[in-house]
Amino acid sequence: MPLTITDTIQIEDWEIIEQFIRAGGPGGQNVNKVSSAVELRFEAARSPNLPDPVKRRLQRLAGRRWTKEGAVVIQVTEERSQARNREIARERLAALIRQATVRPKPRIKTRVSLNQKRKRVEAKKKRAEVKALRGKVK
Repeated sequence: MPLTITDTIQIEDWEIIEQFIRAGGPGGQNVNKVSSAVELRFEAARSPNLPDPVKRRLQRLAGRRWTKEGAVVIQVTEERSQARNREIARERLAALIRQATVRPKPRIKTRVSLNQKRKRVEAKKKRAEVKALRGKVK
């Protein structure tokens, strides 16, 4: 079943590799016996379903989770249930890709008006005058 991100982007199952590992931390024997933690690996750089701008934004957003090979690795160890951890990992991947689909608003360069520059210089002159009057009387 493909993972639906938006109406135009769907991730196929063959693009996602899931590996189940033993989780650390408290949990007694359960932790030692059951591989409930999930490591989800999505080969983002090679994905035919992601446009290039989205891949670039995803790389920036993923940070340390982005590997040298161009994969996004998400590890989840929160729940005792393997199925729930898998669900959480898929949700996190979808949220991360959804975040990468949002195009940043372009910055519009602005200039300081001449009137503001003039006001700033006048204020500096006034301040300098006040400070100059603090000196010793001649």
